[in-house]
Amino acid sequence: MNPIWLIILSGILAVAYGAVTITQVMAADPGTPRMQEIAGAIAEGAQAYLRRQYLTIGVVGLVIVVGLGFLLSWPVAVGFLVGAVLSGAAGFIGMNVSVRANVRTAQAASRSLAGGLDIAFKSGAVTGMLVAGLALLGVAGYYAVLTGPLGHGIGPDNTLDREVIDALVALGFGASLISIFARLGGGIFTKGADVGADLVGKVEAGIPEDDPRNPATIADNVGDNVGDCAGMAADLFETYAVTVVATMVLASIFFAGAPVLGAMMVYPLAICGTCIVTSILGTYFVRLGAGNSIMGALYKGLVVTGLLSVAGLAVATQTVTGWGLVGAVAGRDITGLHLFYSGLVGLVVTGLIVVITEYYTATGKRPVVSIAQASVTGHGTNVIQGLAVSLESTALPALVIIAGIISTYELAGLFGTAIAVTTMLGLAGMIVALDAFGPVTDNAGGIAEMAGLPKDVRHSTDALDAVGNTTKAVTKGYAIGSAGLGALVLFAAYSNDLAFFTAHGDTIPYFRDVGTVSFDLSNPYVVAGLIFGGLIPYLFGGIAMTAVGRAAGAVVEEVRRQFKEKPGIMAGTDRPDYGRAVDMLTRAAIREMIVPSLLPVLAPFVAYFGVLFLSGSKASAFAALGAMLLGVIVNGLFVAISMTSGGGAWDNAKKSFEDGFVDKLGVRHLKGSEAHKASVTGDTVGDPYKDTAGPAVNPAIKITNIVALLLLAILAH
Repeated sequence: MNPIWLIILSGILAVAYGAVTITQVMAADPGTPRMQEIAGAIAEGAQAYLRRQYLTIGVVGLVIVVGLGFLLSWPVAVGFLVGAVLSGAAGFIGMNVSVRANVRTAQAASRSLAGGLDIAFKSGAVTGMLVAGLALLGVAGYYAVLTGPLGHGIGPDNTLDREVIDALVALGFGASLISIFARLGGGIFTKGADVGADLVGKVEAGIPEDDPRNPATIADNVGDNVGDCAGMAADLFETYAVTVVATMVLASIFFAGAPVLGAMMVYPLAICGTCIVTSILGTYFVRLGAGNSIMGALYKGLVVTGLLSVAGLAVATQTVTGWGLVGAVAGRDITGLHLFYSGLVGLVVTGLIVVITEYYTATGKRPVVSIAQASVTGHGTNVIQGLAVSLESTALPALVIIAGIISTYELAGLFGTAIAVTTMLGLAGMIVALDAFGPVTDNAGGIAEMAGLPKDVRHSTDALDAVGNTTKAVTKGYAIGSAGLGALVLFAAYSNDLAFFTAHGDTIPYFRDVGTVSFDLSNPYVVAGLIFGGLIPYLFGGIAMTAVGRAAGAVVEEVRRQFKEKPGIMAGTDRPDYGRAVDMLTRAAIREMIVPSLLPVLAPFVAYFGVLFLSGSKASAFAALGAMLLGVIVNGLFVAISMTSGGGAWDNAKKSFEDGFVDKLGVRHLKGSEAHKASVTGDTVGDPYKDTAGPAVNPAIKITNIVALLLLAILAH
């Protein structure tokens, strides 16, 4: 059987697993009528937000589809549409499962911790497998259509038609565009609600988190789903699809004219197909052990998935490429064994990033304890220490990524690096399952609080939520690390595409007089490109943080107004207007996400045509554009890791006070103490760091690179 059909079958298997698991989750007890009423309000708000968000994105997407159709071709436009629709579907379906699993998790947690863990993880696994399955189906299925009997296929000279490459790149662009809107819009919504609710509720009114008297409570729970579930699903769908596409583009360049071209195009898809199977098997190992370690149960599934993926990688290599010589990249002989070792490096990098991110964000570890300790001396020292941890947290992941780049390059050149990143993304099904576990447990705690369930239930949901905070941070670290490596692969595709076009200038009119393009740092336009690219993550992050601040400020004013005009709210005799806060945040998030989302889309055009206008040299313009891509990658990597790890550490430092934090002098500081209030301030700063600006930098990095590739295609067309 043709391997492509087995790969497509693996994608179908992931979707089937999701469908079966949905029925298992929905069969669980949804709890009391009051619990169901609260969960229904959360679901209604989340669905209303996503419908409005996708309608807005749809308008932008339609313009791009028409533009790609006329500028390139309609198969390219269809590729964009495939990527966008499947990315949106993965997030929407996953979110709908999460908002129904939250109440069932709360009810299961009222019976046992193991029951709560089981429901929460299963709902997360639905999202994870849909992300991996739909992404693989999209890329593999469209590639099969483009190269099948009705498509162009691989020519007799063993080269791939350019339209196939452009269509796959457009598919990645479609996924990226949905991702950045979903990540940014969802992040603005969720953190605007969270920060606003915390400032007025916990700090000013002195009421517990998720207290039903807080008018922003429902909005806060809605935000968990649209940001952490739908947003992360779209984010990792995009990273998955873009990485696989970039690896296939490199294969089409490096192995053009070689008999192994077809096999090398399929190889990254085969890796992802086998890893879907291993991820599904890994989910069955997530069980609470005798020690009641929630993190241990989740990591058991992740470790099993990783170990099984070694075997899956071996099967994919043996089946598609074999272990012997497959070709040469940049004068370097490449064997199947070299590619297998490169994939192993990707698995090791994944493991190390997970361990490092957990160290910087988990309760009880030095970084989080240091922030909690700093809270004892006040708000300012908490913020200072949190910023210090956020900056420090970038060092070890960067060193791991450096080691991964160098080792895989020595093994199999840039194609080895691409295979390493593809293998990293092969684990996306399990990694997203760990992430989507977070918002479900967070919502479960909120429902338990608002429904007035016994305190021991909230104790169980808080234990699940604290682990969920860490898994969300771990997932973001994984997403950003893989995005950094994936963007490097995209840059390699850009530089190799550029070299191809300039070498064939006699048949491609626009590139006829370009000449040699050099990224020499003595060229002022290259330095200017680096600086221009470097500013984008900072400007992007600043706009995103400002948007959260504005949204949170509006929520603060609204909650204060309701407390003032309805004094019965605090006495429990008057019902807050939850819907007003949800609607306000929905409008704010949709409005605020447009400008920053378009920044990485437009930046490559500004860089290229701006330098072309100033210098009159196409070579200088292409060099500046390439340098800009590197600037975005390097600065974006550090900004994103710093924000996500620092924010996660701030959050769990706050949670250290839930059961009482014992400082270095042996004094115990309880919830509601001055030290706890200082930790809430730090968490307020960290919220938009870890859930809005930081994660949204991830798709922004790749969008700039994808758009640069499409710009080359448009100029060459």
